[in-house]
Amino acid sequence: MLRLKTCHLGLKREPFKLWLANLGSERVDEVFDSEIAIDRAVDYYRRRGYSNKWIKDRLNGIVNRKDLTNVWKDGGIFENKEYAILTNEIYKEWSGMNAGDYKAFKGLRKESLRDNMTDVEILLTDLGETATRVLAKEHKPYGLEQNKKIAKMDGHAAKVAKGVIEKNLGKSIISNQNNLNYQYLDENDK
Repeated sequence: MLRLKTCHLGLKREPFKLWLANLGSERVDEVFDSEIAIDRAVDYYRRRGYSNKWIKDRLNGIVNRKDLTNVWKDGGIFENKEYAILTNEIYKEWSGMNAGDYKAFKGLRKESLRDNMTDVEILLTDLGETATRVLAKEHKPYGLEQNKKIAKMDGHAAKVAKGVIEKNLGKSIISNQNNLNYQYLDENDK
């Protein structure tokens, strides 16, 4: 009996080894041709039902975010906690919620908040971050407190845009909509 179990486990390991080797090969290919990685990301979002416009906005947001964190590094920001604090300043100013509250509002736990935003929410986030980057480059704040002031100012720019959109729309554009295709087990138990 023990011998059968050993053989059975050996058979299950082979597909896993092949999958792992294939995954490693794909990542090495991406090192030499970055378009493969971008195509993989686009395909991932398409399989999840996102529109091409949303995917374009999301990918632009990723690039804009990287540009912003580079400017923050120039301004003396290096720790993930500091990036989170500054991001929360932007979110709080335009949406009234920090990232944790926003995720809870959308029913998210570990999932990416931005992957679960509507196209308008993504655009307002990008507006706040892009404005923050532009002002930080111009005014060259240094340290967390100076950068918080800039982040809050530019979150306000997104808040003004949000107000105009909502006035014309006649309703809030902040949505609890998410893109989850599942429910958490403990939610089903309630």
